[in-house]
Amino acid sequence: MRSLFAVLIAVLISACSDPDPRYQITPQKWNDVVIEIQSRPIPVRPGMNEFLVLATLERGKPVRDLIISLRAEAGDNWQQAIQDGHSGVYRRALRLSGGPFLYVQLQKKKAGEEVVLEFPLVYDGDL
Repeated sequence: MRSLFAVLIAVLISACSDPDPRYQITPQKWNDVVIEIQSRPIPVRPGMNEFLVLATLERGKPVRDLIISLRAEAGDNWQQAIQDGHSGVYRRALRLSGGPFLYVQLQKKKAGEEVVLEFPLVYDGDL
């Protein structure tokens, strides 16, 4: 009984721990906006993956006046992400074919500024 309890505790602790840092996507900056990407599942796999784009100012305040679009290949059409409330989180599921980058287009709604950032992806089994 004690060994079962110990195994259960170990499984719960590992489930609540941070993901493997080898698969985390490094944040990037655009002006004063910090862009962080999270994927579901971790690590990404060829096929459907959900991406969360977290847009915050350097001080941690959410950025709500962006239009964020994603694509997995340079020639694909842009897919607009859905804003998740006013939290600075944007969501979109994309089909990945194994390309090396996730392309993120950021547009300021009122200022008309635009930039495309490239986030390198590490797939399950690449390491």
